[in-house]
Amino acid sequence: MVETATKPAATTAEDTPKVTRSGEINGQSQGEIDGFQLIIDALKLNGIDTIFGLPGIPITDLTRKLQRAGLRVISFRHEQNAGYAASIAGFMTQKPGVCLTVSAPGFLNGLTALANATTNCFPMILISGSSEREIVDLQQGDYEEMDQVAIARPHAKAAFRVLHAEDIGVGMARAIRAALSGRPGGVYLDLPAKLFPQTIDAELGRKSLIKVVDPAPRQIPAPDAVQRALELLKSAKRPLIILGKGAAYAQADADIRALVEKTGIPYVPMSMAKGLLPDTHEQSAAAARSYVLPEADVVLLIGARLNWLLSHGKGKTWGGKSPKDWGDRKFVQIDISPQEADSNVPIDAPVVGDIGSCVSAMLGAIGSNWPKPPAEWLNAIAERKIKNVAKMTEALANNPTPMNFHSALNVVRDIVKANPDAILVNEGANALDFTRSIVDMYKPRKRLDVGTWGVMGIGMGFSVAAAVVSGEQVIAVEGDSAFGFSGMEVETLCRYNLPVCIVILNNNGVYRGDEVNTTGGRDPSPLVFVKGARYEKLMEAFGGVGVLATTPAELRSAMQEAMRSRKPTLINAVIDEKAGTESGRITSLNPTAKKK
Repeated sequence: MVETATKPAATTAEDTPKVTRSGEINGQSQGEIDGFQLIIDALKLNGIDTIFGLPGIPITDLTRKLQRAGLRVISFRHEQNAGYAASIAGFMTQKPGVCLTVSAPGFLNGLTALANATTNCFPMILISGSSEREIVDLQQGDYEEMDQVAIARPHAKAAFRVLHAEDIGVGMARAIRAALSGRPGGVYLDLPAKLFPQTIDAELGRKSLIKVVDPAPRQIPAPDAVQRALELLKSAKRPLIILGKGAAYAQADADIRALVEKTGIPYVPMSMAKGLLPDTHEQSAAAARSYVLPEADVVLLIGARLNWLLSHGKGKTWGGKSPKDWGDRKFVQIDISPQEADSNVPIDAPVVGDIGSCVSAMLGAIGSNWPKPPAEWLNAIAERKIKNVAKMTEALANNPTPMNFHSALNVVRDIVKANPDAILVNEGANALDFTRSIVDMYKPRKRLDVGTWGVMGIGMGFSVAAAVVSGEQVIAVEGDSAFGFSGMEVETLCRYNLPVCIVILNNNGVYRGDEVNTTGGRDPSPLVFVKGARYEKLMEAFGGVGVLATTPAELRSAMQEAMRSRKPTLINAVIDEKAGTESGRITSLNPTAKKK
Protein backbone atom coordinates (compact mmCIF):
# COMPACT_ATOMS: atom_id res chain seq x y z
CA MET A 1 0.00 0.00 0.00
CA VAL A 2 1.31 3.49 -0.83
CA GLU A 3 0.34 6.94 0.31
CA THR A 4 0.57 9.98 -1.97
CA ALA A 5 2.24 13.02 -0.48
CA THR A 6 0.15 16.20 -0.60
CA LYS A 7 2.84 18.59 0.64
CA PRO A 8 6.61 18.83 0.30
CA ALA A 9 8.91 17.25 2.85
CA ALA A 10 10.07 19.44 5.73
CA THR A 11 12.89 21.82 4.82
CA THR A 12 15.70 23.49 6.69
CA ALA A 13 16.96 27.04 6.47
CA GLU A 14 19.56 25.88 3.96
CA ASP A 15 16.77 24.64 1.68
CA THR A 16 15.24 28.11 1.28
CA PRO A 17 15.16 28.74 -2.49
CA LYS A 18 17.03 31.70 -3.96
CA VAL A 19 14.81 33.81 -6.25
CA THR A 20 16.54 35.62 -9.12
CA ARG A 21 15.40 38.82 -10.90
CA SER A 22 14.13 36.76 -13.79
CA GLY A 23 11.68 35.04 -11.48
CA GLU A 24 13.64 31.79 -11.42
CA ILE A 25 14.29 29.70 -8.30
CA ASN A 26 17.73 28.09 -8.15
CA GLY A 27 17.94 28.29 -11.94
CA GLN A 28 14.48 26.87 -12.68
CA SER A 29 11.23 28.67 -13.40
CA GLN A 30 9.21 29.63 -10.36
CA GLY A 31 6.43 27.10 -9.88
CA GLU A 32 8.55 24.24 -11.23
CA ILE A 33 10.59 21.55 -9.52
CA ASP A 34 13.52 19.61 -10.99
CA GLY A 35 14.68 16.01 -10.78
CA PHE A 36 17.37 16.85 -8.23
CA GLN A 37 14.83 18.15 -5.74
CA LEU A 38 12.32 15.39 -6.38
CA ILE A 39 14.97 12.75 -5.60
CA ILE A 40 15.90 14.57 -2.40
CA ASP A 41 12.28 15.01 -1.33
CA ALA A 42 11.47 11.35 -2.09
CA LEU A 43 14.35 10.20 0.12
CA LYS A 44 13.44 12.55 2.97
CA LEU A 45 9.77 11.64 2.76
CA ASN A 46 10.75 8.02 3.39
CA GLY A 47 13.02 8.70 6.32
CA ILE A 48 16.32 8.14 4.52
CA ASP A 49 18.78 10.58 6.06
CA THR A 50 22.23 9.18 5.19
CA ILE A 51 23.82 8.49 1.81
CA PHE A 52 27.05 6.56 1.26
CA GLY A 53 28.84 7.10 -2.02
CA LEU A 54 31.47 8.74 -4.16
CA PRO A 55 30.79 11.90 -6.21
CA GLY A 56 31.51 12.32 -9.92
CA ILE A 57 29.76 12.68 -13.27
CA PRO A 58 26.73 12.81 -13.36
CA ILE A 59 25.90 12.84 -9.62
CA THR A 60 28.32 15.46 -8.24
CA ASP A 61 25.69 18.18 -7.95
CA LEU A 62 23.25 15.71 -6.42
CA THR A 63 25.67 15.03 -3.56
CA ARG A 64 26.02 18.78 -2.91
CA LYS A 65 22.27 19.30 -2.98
CA LEU A 66 21.65 16.31 -0.71
CA GLN A 67 24.04 17.74 1.86
CA ARG A 68 22.49 21.21 1.55
CA ALA A 69 19.06 19.65 2.11
CA GLY A 70 20.15 18.23 5.46
CA LEU A 71 21.00 14.63 4.53
CA ARG A 72 24.33 13.27 5.68
CA VAL A 73 26.54 12.37 2.72
CA ILE A 74 29.45 10.08 3.62
CA SER A 75 31.93 10.19 0.75
CA PHE A 76 34.33 7.27 0.30
CA ARG A 77 37.53 6.62 -1.66
CA HIS A 78 36.07 3.60 -3.50
CA GLU A 79 32.48 2.75 -4.42
CA GLN A 80 32.73 -0.85 -3.30
CA ASN A 81 33.39 0.26 0.27
CA ALA A 82 30.53 2.76 0.10
CA GLY A 83 28.30 -0.09 -1.04
CA TYR A 84 29.37 -2.31 1.83
CA ALA A 85 28.63 0.57 4.21
CA ALA A 86 25.13 1.00 2.78
CA SER A 87 24.40 -2.71 3.00
CA ILE A 88 25.35 -3.09 6.65
CA ALA A 89 23.51 0.13 7.52
CA GLY A 90 20.43 -1.60 6.14
CA PHE A 91 21.06 -4.63 8.34
CA MET A 92 21.48 -2.48 11.44
CA THR A 93 18.49 -0.16 10.91
CA GLN A 94 15.90 -2.20 8.94
CA LYS A 95 15.83 0.73 6.49
CA PRO A 96 17.43 0.41 3.07
CA GLY A 97 20.98 1.69 3.09
CA VAL A 98 21.61 3.88 0.04
CA CYS A 99 24.80 3.88 -2.02
CA LEU A 100 25.22 6.56 -4.69
CA THR A 101 27.73 6.07 -7.52
CA VAL A 102 28.73 7.44 -10.89
CA SER A 103 28.06 5.53 -14.09
CA ALA A 104 29.74 2.43 -15.60
CA PRO A 105 33.00 1.79 -13.64
CA GLY A 106 31.56 3.39 -10.50
CA PHE A 107 28.39 1.35 -10.89
CA LEU A 108 30.44 -1.83 -11.39
CA ASN A 109 32.44 -1.07 -8.25
CA GLY A 110 29.20 -0.82 -6.31
CA LEU A 111 27.77 -3.95 -7.92
CA THR A 112 29.91 -6.30 -5.80
CA ALA A 113 28.41 -4.82 -2.66
CA LEU A 114 24.91 -4.99 -4.17
CA ALA A 115 25.31 -8.70 -4.96
CA ASN A 116 26.69 -9.32 -1.48
CA ALA A 117 23.71 -7.51 0.05
CA THR A 118 21.29 -9.68 -1.92
CA THR A 119 23.09 -12.86 -0.88
CA ASN A 120 23.12 -11.80 2.78
CA CYS A 121 19.54 -10.43 2.79
CA PHE A 122 20.68 -6.89 3.65
CA PRO A 123 18.26 -4.17 2.46
CA MET A 124 20.22 -1.84 0.19
CA ILE A 125 19.59 0.44 -2.77
CA LEU A 126 22.39 1.13 -5.24
CA ILE A 127 21.59 4.37 -7.09
CA SER A 128 23.81 5.13 -10.07
CA GLY A 129 23.88 7.82 -12.69
CA SER A 130 23.98 6.52 -16.25
CA SER A 131 24.19 7.39 -19.93
CA GLU A 132 21.11 8.31 -21.91
CA ARG A 133 18.89 5.37 -22.79
CA GLU A 134 18.66 6.08 -26.52
CA ILE A 135 22.46 6.27 -26.85
CA VAL A 136 22.99 3.08 -24.86
CA ASP A 137 20.45 1.20 -26.99
CA LEU A 138 22.12 2.25 -30.24
CA GLN A 139 25.60 1.69 -28.76
CA GLN A 140 26.77 5.08 -30.02
CA GLY A 141 29.73 5.37 -27.65
CA ASP A 142 28.57 7.76 -24.94
CA TYR A 143 30.76 8.66 -21.97
CA GLU A 144 30.84 5.56 -19.74
CA GLU A 145 28.10 3.99 -21.82
CA MET A 146 26.66 0.81 -20.28
CA ASP A 147 23.30 -0.94 -19.97
CA GLN A 148 23.51 -0.92 -16.18
CA VAL A 149 20.00 -2.21 -15.49
CA ALA A 150 20.60 -5.36 -17.52
CA ILE A 151 23.88 -5.99 -15.72
CA ALA A 152 22.42 -5.36 -12.25
CA ARG A 153 19.28 -7.45 -12.63
CA PRO A 154 20.82 -10.93 -12.07
CA HIS A 155 22.54 -9.72 -8.89
CA ALA A 156 19.66 -7.88 -7.24
CA LYS A 157 16.13 -8.51 -6.00
CA ALA A 158 14.93 -5.91 -8.48
CA ALA A 159 16.29 -3.28 -10.88
CA PHE A 160 14.48 -0.14 -12.06
CA ARG A 161 15.24 2.80 -14.37
CA VAL A 162 13.56 6.21 -14.10
CA LEU A 163 13.40 8.24 -17.34
CA HIS A 164 10.94 11.00 -16.41
CA ALA A 165 10.85 13.35 -13.44
CA GLU A 166 7.19 12.57 -12.72
CA ASP A 167 8.19 8.91 -12.13
CA ILE A 168 10.88 9.58 -9.52
CA GLY A 169 8.45 9.07 -6.65
CA VAL A 170 7.25 5.75 -8.03
CA GLY A 171 10.79 4.59 -8.75
CA MET A 172 11.99 5.39 -5.26
CA ALA A 173 8.93 3.77 -3.67
CA ARG A 174 9.35 0.59 -5.69
CA ALA A 175 13.03 0.38 -4.78
CA ILE A 176 12.32 0.82 -1.06
CA ARG A 177 9.53 -1.73 -1.02
CA ALA A 178 11.54 -4.27 -2.98
CA ALA A 179 14.56 -3.90 -0.70
CA LEU A 180 12.55 -4.39 2.51
CA SER A 181 9.63 -6.68 1.71
CA GLY A 182 9.74 -10.44 2.17
CA ARG A 183 13.35 -11.56 2.24
CA PRO A 184 15.34 -8.28 2.20
CA GLY A 185 18.02 -7.69 -0.40
CA GLY A 186 19.76 -5.38 -2.82
CA VAL A 187 17.91 -3.23 -5.36
CA TYR A 188 19.32 -1.20 -8.24
CA LEU A 189 17.87 2.19 -9.26
CA ASP A 190 19.17 3.72 -12.50
CA LEU A 191 19.02 7.52 -12.93
CA PRO A 192 20.18 8.75 -16.38
CA ALA A 193 22.01 12.08 -16.43
CA LYS A 194 19.29 14.06 -18.19
CA LEU A 195 16.75 13.09 -15.52
CA PHE A 196 18.27 15.43 -12.94
CA PRO A 197 17.62 18.81 -14.65
CA GLN A 198 14.16 17.82 -15.94
CA THR A 199 11.47 20.13 -14.56
CA ILE A 200 7.75 19.67 -13.99
CA ASP A 201 5.06 21.67 -12.28
CA ALA A 202 5.99 21.89 -8.61
CA GLU A 203 2.57 20.94 -7.29
CA LEU A 204 2.28 17.96 -9.62
CA GLY A 205 5.79 16.94 -8.70
CA ARG A 206 5.08 16.98 -5.01
CA LYS A 207 1.90 14.98 -5.51
CA SER A 208 3.89 12.41 -7.46
CA LEU A 209 6.01 11.55 -4.44
CA ILE A 210 5.09 8.43 -2.47
CA LYS A 211 5.56 7.67 1.19
CA VAL A 212 5.87 3.90 1.39
CA VAL A 213 3.49 2.52 4.00
CA ASP A 214 4.32 -0.75 5.75
CA PRO A 215 7.06 -1.85 3.32
CA ALA A 216 7.78 -5.03 5.30
CA PRO A 217 4.34 -6.21 6.48
CA ARG A 218 4.14 -8.95 9.07
CA GLN A 219 3.62 -12.41 7.63
CA ILE A 220 1.77 -14.48 10.20
CA PRO A 221 2.54 -18.21 10.21
CA ALA A 222 -0.23 -20.75 9.78
CA PRO A 223 -1.42 -22.13 13.15
CA ASP A 224 -1.10 -25.72 11.98
CA ALA A 225 2.52 -25.07 10.93
CA VAL A 226 3.29 -23.71 14.39
CA GLN A 227 1.64 -26.71 16.04
CA ARG A 228 3.49 -29.17 13.82
CA ALA A 229 6.80 -27.56 14.71
CA LEU A 230 6.09 -27.60 18.45
CA GLU A 231 5.00 -31.23 18.42
CA LEU A 232 8.22 -32.21 16.67
CA LEU A 233 10.33 -30.23 19.15
CA LYS A 234 8.45 -31.69 22.08
CA SER A 235 9.17 -35.23 20.90
CA ALA A 236 12.91 -34.60 20.60
CA LYS A 237 15.42 -36.38 22.80
CA ARG A 238 18.32 -34.18 21.68
CA PRO A 239 16.86 -30.86 20.46
CA LEU A 240 18.98 -27.95 19.24
CA ILE A 241 18.28 -24.37 18.16
CA ILE A 242 20.45 -22.60 15.56
CA LEU A 243 20.22 -18.82 15.42
CA GLY A 244 21.18 -17.12 12.14
CA LYS A 245 21.80 -13.51 11.21
CA GLY A 246 18.19 -13.34 10.03
CA ALA A 247 17.22 -13.69 13.68
CA ALA A 248 19.48 -10.75 14.51
CA TYR A 249 18.03 -8.65 11.67
CA ALA A 250 14.48 -9.30 12.90
CA GLN A 251 15.09 -7.37 16.13
CA ALA A 252 12.77 -9.76 17.97
CA ASP A 253 15.41 -10.13 20.65
CA ALA A 254 13.18 -10.46 23.72
CA ASP A 255 10.92 -13.13 22.19
CA ILE A 256 13.84 -15.13 20.82
CA ARG A 257 15.49 -15.15 24.21
CA ALA A 258 12.21 -16.10 25.87
CA LEU A 259 11.71 -19.00 23.44
CA VAL A 260 15.20 -20.34 24.09
CA GLU A 261 14.91 -20.04 27.86
CA LYS A 262 11.33 -21.28 28.14
CA THR A 263 12.06 -24.42 26.15
CA GLY A 264 15.45 -24.97 27.78
CA ILE A 265 16.82 -26.09 24.40
CA PRO A 266 20.57 -25.60 23.83
CA TYR A 267 21.43 -23.21 21.01
CA VAL A 268 24.29 -22.43 18.64
CA PRO A 269 24.56 -18.91 17.16
CA MET A 270 25.92 -18.32 13.69
CA SER A 271 28.58 -15.63 13.70
CA MET A 272 26.40 -12.55 13.18
CA ALA A 273 23.79 -13.91 15.61
CA LYS A 274 26.32 -13.92 18.43
CA GLY A 275 25.04 -11.70 21.23
CA LEU A 276 21.34 -12.30 20.63
CA LEU A 277 21.81 -14.04 23.93
CA PRO A 278 25.15 -13.42 25.64
CA ASP A 279 27.78 -15.91 24.51
CA THR A 280 28.23 -16.72 28.20
CA HIS A 281 24.60 -17.89 28.50
CA GLU A 282 24.33 -21.32 30.12
CA GLN A 283 22.29 -22.71 27.19
CA SER A 284 24.89 -21.75 24.60
CA ALA A 285 26.34 -24.86 22.99
CA ALA A 286 28.81 -22.95 20.81
CA ALA A 287 31.75 -24.46 22.69
CA ALA A 288 30.39 -27.93 21.88
CA ARG A 289 29.36 -27.21 18.28
CA SER A 290 31.17 -30.17 16.75
CA TYR A 291 29.32 -32.46 19.17
CA VAL A 292 25.78 -31.08 19.06
CA LEU A 293 25.42 -30.86 15.26
CA PRO A 294 25.87 -34.57 14.53
CA GLU A 295 24.11 -35.68 17.73
CA ALA A 296 20.94 -33.51 17.64
CA ASP A 297 17.79 -35.34 16.56
CA VAL A 298 15.56 -32.27 16.01
CA VAL A 299 17.01 -28.92 14.94
CA LEU A 300 15.11 -25.62 14.97
CA LEU A 301 16.53 -23.08 12.51
CA ILE A 302 15.65 -19.45 13.27
CA GLY A 303 16.80 -17.13 10.50
CA ALA A 304 19.55 -19.56 9.46
CA ARG A 305 19.88 -21.24 6.07
CA LEU A 306 21.29 -24.70 5.49
CA ASN A 307 23.94 -23.43 3.09
CA TRP A 308 27.66 -24.20 3.03
CA LEU A 309 28.16 -22.53 6.41
CA LEU A 310 26.14 -25.39 7.92
CA SER A 311 27.49 -28.03 5.52
CA HIS A 312 24.14 -27.98 3.67
CA GLY A 313 22.54 -29.89 6.56
CA LYS A 314 24.19 -33.16 5.63
CA GLY A 315 27.45 -35.06 5.52
CA LYS A 316 29.91 -35.80 8.29
CA THR A 317 29.26 -32.49 10.07
CA TRP A 318 25.78 -33.81 10.75
CA GLY A 319 26.76 -37.42 11.45
CA GLY A 320 26.34 -38.71 7.92
CA LYS A 321 28.62 -41.40 6.54
CA SER A 322 29.31 -39.52 3.29
CA PRO A 323 29.13 -35.90 2.07
CA LYS A 324 25.74 -36.63 0.48
CA ASP A 325 24.27 -38.42 3.48
CA TRP A 326 21.40 -36.52 5.13
CA GLY A 327 22.01 -38.19 8.45
CA ASP A 328 19.26 -39.08 10.90
CA ARG A 329 17.52 -35.95 12.18
CA LYS A 330 14.53 -33.72 11.56
CA PHE A 331 14.50 -29.99 10.89
CA VAL A 332 12.11 -27.23 11.88
CA GLN A 333 12.80 -24.07 9.86
CA ILE A 334 11.49 -20.56 10.43
CA ASP A 335 11.93 -18.49 7.28
CA ILE A 336 10.02 -15.78 5.47
CA SER A 337 10.61 -17.51 2.12
CA PRO A 338 8.71 -20.78 1.55
CA GLN A 339 11.20 -21.61 -1.21
CA GLU A 340 14.00 -21.95 1.34
CA ALA A 341 12.53 -25.17 2.74
CA ASP A 342 13.92 -28.39 1.26
CA SER A 343 16.73 -26.50 -0.51
CA ASN A 344 19.26 -29.07 0.67
CA VAL A 345 17.55 -31.60 2.94
CA PRO A 346 13.93 -32.30 3.84
CA ILE A 347 12.38 -29.77 6.20
CA ASP A 348 9.91 -31.70 8.33
CA ALA A 349 8.20 -28.66 9.84
CA PRO A 350 8.51 -25.44 7.83
CA VAL A 351 7.14 -22.35 9.59
CA VAL A 352 6.74 -19.62 6.99
CA GLY A 353 6.49 -16.00 8.07
CA ASP A 354 8.52 -13.14 9.42
CA ILE A 355 10.73 -14.23 12.31
CA GLY A 356 9.15 -11.94 14.88
CA SER A 357 5.65 -13.24 14.17
CA CYS A 358 6.76 -16.89 14.00
CA VAL A 359 8.71 -16.81 17.27
CA SER A 360 5.88 -14.93 18.98
CA ALA A 361 3.34 -17.52 17.77
CA MET A 362 5.47 -20.42 18.95
CA LEU A 363 6.12 -18.76 22.29
CA GLY A 364 2.40 -18.17 22.80
CA ALA A 365 1.53 -21.79 22.00
CA ILE A 366 4.11 -23.45 24.22
CA GLY A 367 2.14 -23.32 27.44
CA SER A 368 3.43 -23.68 30.98
CA ASN A 369 4.11 -27.41 30.95
CA TRP A 370 6.74 -27.57 28.22
CA PRO A 371 9.08 -30.50 28.93
CA LYS A 372 12.73 -29.64 29.42
CA PRO A 373 15.23 -31.53 27.25
CA PRO A 374 16.47 -34.80 28.77
CA ALA A 375 19.18 -34.37 31.39
CA GLU A 376 21.36 -36.88 29.55
CA TRP A 377 21.55 -34.53 26.56
CA LEU A 378 22.19 -31.41 28.61
CA ASN A 379 24.84 -33.12 30.73
CA ALA A 380 26.67 -34.44 27.68
CA ILE A 381 26.81 -30.92 26.22
CA ALA A 382 27.94 -29.42 29.53
CA GLU A 383 30.72 -31.99 29.83
CA ARG A 384 32.12 -31.12 26.40
CA LYS A 385 31.75 -27.40 27.00
CA ILE A 386 33.81 -27.65 30.18
CA LYS A 387 36.51 -29.63 28.39
CA ASN A 388 36.69 -27.29 25.39
CA VAL A 389 36.55 -24.11 27.47
CA ALA A 390 39.45 -25.44 29.55
CA LYS A 391 41.47 -25.99 26.38
CA MET A 392 40.70 -22.48 25.21
CA THR A 393 41.59 -21.00 28.60
CA GLU A 394 44.94 -22.77 28.50
CA ALA A 395 45.65 -21.48 24.98
CA LEU A 396 44.71 -17.93 25.95
CA ALA A 397 46.96 -18.03 29.02
CA ASN A 398 50.09 -18.56 26.91
CA ASN A 399 52.23 -15.54 26.14
CA PRO A 400 54.52 -16.52 23.26
CA THR A 401 57.01 -14.23 21.55
CA PRO A 402 56.07 -13.08 18.98
CA MET A 403 52.33 -12.95 19.67
CA ASN A 404 50.00 -15.47 18.06
CA PHE A 405 46.30 -15.23 17.31
CA HIS A 406 45.31 -16.45 20.77
CA SER A 407 47.47 -14.08 22.79
CA ALA A 408 46.49 -11.05 20.70
CA LEU A 409 42.77 -11.90 20.66
CA ASN A 410 42.77 -12.53 24.40
CA VAL A 411 43.33 -8.78 24.69
CA VAL A 412 40.50 -8.02 22.25
CA ARG A 413 38.27 -10.40 24.22
CA ASP A 414 38.88 -8.44 27.43
CA ILE A 415 38.35 -5.05 25.75
CA VAL A 416 35.03 -6.15 24.23
CA LYS A 417 33.90 -7.55 27.59
CA ALA A 418 34.67 -4.19 29.21
CA ASN A 419 32.91 -2.33 26.36
CA PRO A 420 29.86 -4.46 25.47
CA ASP A 421 28.21 -1.65 23.49
CA ALA A 422 31.14 -1.49 21.10
CA ILE A 423 30.53 -2.93 17.63
CA LEU A 424 32.98 -5.58 16.45
CA VAL A 425 33.73 -5.71 12.72
CA ASN A 426 35.69 -8.78 11.70
CA GLU A 427 37.20 -10.11 8.48
CA GLY A 428 40.03 -12.31 7.30
CA ALA A 429 40.65 -16.04 7.15
CA ASN A 430 42.36 -17.04 10.39
CA ALA A 431 41.62 -13.58 11.84
CA LEU A 432 37.92 -14.27 11.28
CA ASP A 433 37.91 -17.84 12.59
CA PHE A 434 39.90 -17.21 15.74
CA THR A 435 38.04 -14.00 16.61
CA ARG A 436 34.67 -15.68 16.21
CA SER A 437 35.60 -18.47 18.62
CA ILE A 438 37.61 -16.42 21.15
CA VAL A 439 35.81 -13.08 21.49
CA ASP A 440 32.46 -13.29 23.30
CA MET A 441 29.59 -10.97 22.36
CA TYR A 442 27.04 -9.76 24.88
CA LYS A 443 24.45 -7.77 22.93
CA PRO A 444 22.64 -8.28 19.60
CA ARG A 445 23.88 -6.87 16.28
CA LYS A 446 27.26 -5.98 17.77
CA ARG A 447 29.19 -8.41 15.57
CA LEU A 448 29.39 -7.62 11.85
CA ASP A 449 31.46 -9.85 9.61
CA VAL A 450 31.94 -11.35 6.15
CA GLY A 451 28.58 -13.13 6.12
CA THR A 452 27.32 -15.74 3.70
CA TRP A 453 29.91 -15.35 0.95
CA GLY A 454 32.86 -14.92 3.28
CA VAL A 455 33.81 -11.96 1.09
CA MET A 456 36.97 -10.00 1.92
CA GLY A 457 37.01 -6.21 1.90
CA ILE A 458 33.97 -5.38 4.01
CA GLY A 459 36.03 -4.14 6.95
CA MET A 460 36.36 -0.39 6.47
CA GLY A 461 32.95 0.08 4.82
CA PHE A 462 31.24 -1.77 7.66
CA SER A 463 33.28 0.19 10.22
CA VAL A 464 32.34 3.56 8.76
CA ALA A 465 28.64 2.66 8.60
CA ALA A 466 28.59 1.14 12.09
CA ALA A 467 30.09 4.29 13.59
CA VAL A 468 27.85 6.64 11.59
CA VAL A 469 24.61 4.72 12.21
CA SER A 470 25.12 3.87 15.88
CA GLY A 471 27.47 6.54 17.22
CA GLU A 472 29.13 3.74 19.21
CA GLN A 473 32.79 2.79 19.37
CA VAL A 474 33.79 0.34 16.63
CA ILE A 475 36.55 -2.26 16.91
CA ALA A 476 37.67 -3.71 13.56
CA VAL A 477 39.74 -6.89 13.82
CA GLU A 478 41.39 -7.40 10.44
CA GLY A 479 43.72 -9.88 8.87
CA ASP A 480 46.55 -8.02 7.13
CA SER A 481 45.39 -9.44 3.79
CA ALA A 482 41.75 -8.49 4.36
CA PHE A 483 42.70 -4.95 5.40
CA GLY A 484 44.43 -4.43 2.06
CA PHE A 485 41.11 -4.55 0.20
CA SER A 486 39.82 -1.34 1.78
CA GLY A 487 42.71 0.16 3.73
CA MET A 488 42.62 3.55 2.00
CA GLU A 489 39.33 4.24 3.76
CA VAL A 490 41.31 5.09 6.89
CA GLU A 491 41.33 8.56 5.32
CA THR A 492 37.52 8.46 5.39
CA LEU A 493 37.63 7.53 9.08
CA CYS A 494 39.88 10.50 9.78
CA ARG A 495 37.92 12.91 7.58
CA TYR A 496 34.72 12.22 9.51
CA ASN A 497 36.57 11.72 12.82
CA LEU A 498 34.88 8.39 13.50
CA PRO A 499 35.50 6.34 16.69
CA VAL A 500 37.00 3.30 15.00
CA CYS A 501 39.89 1.27 16.41
CA ILE A 502 41.43 -1.02 13.78
CA VAL A 503 43.50 -3.98 14.98
CA ILE A 504 45.49 -5.56 12.15
CA LEU A 505 46.68 -9.06 13.01
CA ASN A 506 49.82 -8.82 10.92
CA ASN A 507 51.61 -12.06 10.04
CA ASN A 508 53.14 -10.78 6.78
CA GLY A 509 50.95 -12.57 4.29
CA VAL A 510 47.82 -14.27 3.02
CA TYR A 511 47.09 -16.94 5.67
CA ARG A 512 50.75 -16.73 6.89
CA GLY A 513 53.97 -15.06 5.89
CA ASP A 514 56.63 -17.76 5.88
CA GLU A 515 55.99 -19.34 2.48
CA VAL A 516 58.84 -19.25 -0.04
CA ASN A 517 58.98 -19.26 -3.81
CA THR A 518 59.47 -22.95 -4.52
CA THR A 519 60.94 -22.23 -7.99
CA GLY A 520 63.93 -20.48 -6.48
CA GLY A 521 63.14 -17.35 -8.49
CA ARG A 522 63.67 -13.84 -7.20
CA ASP A 523 59.96 -13.02 -6.81
CA PRO A 524 58.39 -13.69 -3.41
CA SER A 525 55.64 -16.25 -2.97
CA PRO A 526 52.26 -14.91 -4.16
CA LEU A 527 51.04 -15.30 -0.59
CA VAL A 528 53.74 -13.20 1.12
CA PHE A 529 53.73 -9.46 1.80
CA VAL A 530 56.50 -6.95 2.61
CA LYS A 531 58.18 -7.95 5.84
CA GLY A 532 57.86 -5.53 8.71
CA ALA A 533 55.13 -3.47 7.02
CA ARG A 534 54.22 -0.38 9.09
CA TYR A 535 50.48 -0.19 8.56
CA GLU A 536 50.07 2.22 11.45
CA LYS A 537 51.87 4.92 9.43
CA LEU A 538 48.96 4.94 6.99
CA MET A 539 46.62 6.13 9.73
CA GLU A 540 49.14 8.69 10.93
CA ALA A 541 49.38 10.10 7.40
CA PHE A 542 45.80 11.35 7.66
CA GLY A 543 45.92 12.64 11.23
CA GLY A 544 44.74 9.54 13.08
CA VAL A 545 46.55 7.56 15.75
CA GLY A 546 48.90 4.81 14.68
CA VAL A 547 50.45 2.30 17.08
CA LEU A 548 52.92 -0.55 16.57
CA ALA A 549 52.18 -3.34 19.09
CA THR A 550 54.46 -6.36 19.44
CA THR A 551 53.27 -7.62 22.86
CA PRO A 552 49.85 -8.15 24.47
CA ALA A 553 50.65 -5.37 26.95
CA GLU A 554 51.28 -2.88 24.13
CA LEU A 555 48.12 -3.99 22.35
CA ARG A 556 46.04 -3.65 25.51
CA SER A 557 47.37 -0.19 26.27
CA ALA A 558 46.70 1.02 22.72
CA MET A 559 43.15 -0.36 22.64
CA GLN A 560 42.29 1.11 26.02
CA GLU A 561 43.51 4.52 24.88
CA ALA A 562 41.47 4.22 21.67
CA MET A 563 38.35 3.45 23.71
CA ARG A 564 39.04 6.45 25.93
CA SER A 565 39.87 8.96 23.20
CA ARG A 566 37.43 7.75 20.51
CA LYS A 567 39.96 8.88 17.90
CA PRO A 568 40.48 6.99 14.64
CA THR A 569 43.19 4.49 15.59
CA LEU A 570 45.10 1.79 13.77
CA ILE A 571 47.09 -0.76 15.78
CA ASN A 572 49.59 -2.83 13.82
CA ALA A 573 49.59 -5.97 16.00
CA VAL A 574 52.58 -8.00 14.82
CA ILE A 575 52.08 -11.74 15.29
CA ASP A 576 54.15 -14.79 14.41
CA GLU A 577 54.32 -15.09 10.62
CA LYS A 578 54.03 -18.86 11.04
CA ALA A 579 50.65 -18.44 12.77
CA GLY A 580 47.70 -19.41 10.62
CA THR A 581 46.62 -22.14 8.23
CA GLU A 582 45.73 -21.95 4.56
CA SER A 583 42.11 -20.84 4.09
CA GLY A 584 41.53 -20.84 7.85
CA ARG A 585 38.91 -23.40 8.80
CA ILE A 586 37.62 -23.95 5.28
CA THR A 587 40.74 -25.62 3.91
CA SER A 588 38.54 -28.44 2.65
CA LEU A 589 37.09 -26.03 0.05
CA ASN A 590 40.53 -25.40 -1.43
CA PRO A 591 41.34 -28.13 -4.00
CA THR A 592 45.05 -27.32 -3.88
CA ALA A 593 45.17 -27.59 -0.12
CA LYS A 594 43.55 -31.04 -0.32
CA LYS A 595 46.56 -32.35 -2.22
CA LYS A 596 49.06 -31.26 0.43
